[in-house]
Amino acid sequence: MSAPFDVITMGRVSVDVYPTQVGVRLEDVTTFGKFLGGSSTNVSVAASRLGHRAATITRVGEDPFGRFVHQALAGFGVDDRWVSAVPGLQTPVVFCEIFPPDDFPLYFYRRPKAPDLEISPDDLDYDAIRAAEVFWVTVTGLSESPSREAHLAALEARGSDRTTVLDLDYRPMFWGSEAEATAQVEAALPHVSVAVGNLEECRVAVGESEPAAAAKALHDAGVSLAVVKQGPLGVLGSRRRPDGTEDHVVVPPVPVEVVNGLGAGDAFGGALVHGLLEGSDLRTMLTWANAAGSFVAGQLACADAMPSVDELGTYLREHEKSTR
Repeated sequence: MSAPFDVITMGRVSVDVYPTQVGVRLEDVTTFGKFLGGSSTNVSVAASRLGHRAATITRVGEDPFGRFVHQALAGFGVDDRWVSAVPGLQTPVVFCEIFPPDDFPLYFYRRPKAPDLEISPDDLDYDAIRAAEVFWVTVTGLSESPSREAHLAALEARGSDRTTVLDLDYRPMFWGSEAEATAQVEAALPHVSVAVGNLEECRVAVGESEPAAAAKALHDAGVSLAVVKQGPLGVLGSRRRPDGTEDHVVVPPVPVEVVNGLGAGDAFGGALVHGLLEGSDLRTMLTWANAAGSFVAGQLACADAMPSVDELGTYLREHEKSTR
């Protein structure tokens, strides 16, 4: 095996087709841009842009969009050795509408089944998964078989003593019911050390939507670091030590004139990975994560907009200067 990766992500991939016209309904849009997408895939790109050796595990169709995914990953410096094609299925496409600052409807074309849900336990390189410094998965991968079994097998092989992140990324359209999603998250949480999600995602995961209560419930489920996004109120980070004591910080958001908010969470995730790899303290880690989310929210694209360390540092310094 080659040298261990800094981060391996596993889960959803897509080709995002976003209108270049802001404030226009899809039926009236005439021009679009094509971008790499999918939450876990975007996180690998964001981490790579921040200087880390990244790879992703996913599946695509045997079609031009599948070839585009490989080309895009290579261009972003993300290793694609575990990106394989599924005969008979098409690479997912996602359309959106852009109505800043907070209305970005998504339209997922993932039928009859998305190939990234065809990842099976036999497809996995368990040695590489165990060796990676950070392993990142999302709740979407638990929504259908055989992806569900593959994700759980990877988490079990990984072990909870490593830095393993579960993105609570709950999308109702991928599930038969909230109860089904809750049950699968409950099965996964004991195998992860970090969980990250917004208030709604925490409610589905652990039945709590008040930030401190959600963090406590995640800790009680086995998570040592809980990251709870609170929208305009910022982000709560809560770390439970082995002796049971806890550290809590609330980090305010970095204001931005929003162009497209859809990639902000993935940029946040990539910067969170960066902080975990760098051994940053909780406040610094979440400050950089907030800044990365803000940076990408101010642009049209997701993966293409992920900042480098220099870009993010400059952006954060300019924000700090403006608030003095």
